[in-house]
Amino acid sequence: MKRLLQQIVLPGVIFQSVLIGGAYATGREIVEYGGQYGSGGLWSLVAIGFGFSVVTAICYEFARVTRCFDYRSLVRELIGPLWPLFDLLYVTMVVVVIAVVSAASGAIGEQVLGLPYVVGVTGIIVLVAAINASGRATIERFKSIGSVVLYAGYALFAAAVIGATRSEIGTALSGARDPVEGPGVAALLGVGLLYAGYNLSSLPSTLFVLDRQTARWQALTAGLATGLLSTVPFLLTYLAVLGFYPDAEVLGAQVPWLVMLEKVGGGWQVALFAIVVMWTLVETSVGMIHAITDRMSANLEEVGRAPLTPAQAGGVAVAVLLSAALLSRLGIIALVAQGYTLMAYGFLALFALPLLTRGLWRIARSSAR
Repeated sequence: MKRLLQQIVLPGVIFQSVLIGGAYATGREIVEYGGQYGSGGLWSLVAIGFGFSVVTAICYEFARVTRCFDYRSLVRELIGPLWPLFDLLYVTMVVVVIAVVSAASGAIGEQVLGLPYVVGVTGIIVLVAAINASGRATIERFKSIGSVVLYAGYALFAAAVIGATRSEIGTALSGARDPVEGPGVAALLGVGLLYAGYNLSSLPSTLFVLDRQTARWQALTAGLATGLLSTVPFLLTYLAVLGFYPDAEVLGAQVPWLVMLEKVGGGWQVALFAIVVMWTLVETSVGMIHAITDRMSANLEEVGRAPLTPAQAGGVAVAVLLSAALLSRLGIIALVAQGYTLMAYGFLALFALPLLTRGLWRIARSSAR
């Protein structure tokens, strides 16, 4: 049973644990890609669930067939000599995603916990560096336990908000509060696919656990499980936002979750949310930076050198986190609305499209079932 869970569920747990920090922690992304459209956001949700399930299933099977379990090897199989472009795109996206959560953590830590920004960021940098330096087994345990805690936390927040705004959510879902000239179904599906596109940046973080998969059905089932695990938090946050739709204070907030929790009671829930958001920064940073250090080690081994030492892996983590901390000063709304959208088009062009064409062709030609 343990082996089966590692083959089917663990990839989704790792993917979701990275995704939740960059995509769900603040609630800002759900407003941008779903909540601001009222009931129309359901179409975006459909596209997101479909996009996550299909792309991750194909990616897992492509990695199994080609035996590529770090993102550099996998991308070289997909786009050949263009792989350095993906390298640049991925590292940039890692810094942007961590910057978003850093900005949220800094703001919430100061506002709710009274924690100086520098103290909070320094503590997180040290923790992430230590975990990345500890190796694969520690990372797997940390992210598995952490994902359960994060899911429980966000389920608790969603229950509090949804429970207090049930009637308002029903009214919003009926379409009674939708904008008169909102986007059509095709446009909303496109919004959802764009959201799934930029979140493909979370996929490389799962590759190191895919070496346990031995059959096609395992890869495909794991993809479906990943799609489900990744879409449920979006749905819960989307419903919570609809409870206040079209409240400008919520829709325009840098951290909508914080505003919503304050509106339904605040107190200990707000304090717990502050802790959970800061923890998501650790989860997201560990997963994304581990993908980078794996890629660097593979490159070093390819040229006959030793892989990164634990100290060097920790040093890479510190460098990335410091860069993200500086970028976070731009603000969450600007980073999400502009940075994420640009990154999405890049991932769709350099990863999703090759995976759905060349990737499927390679899978079809493979004898590995």
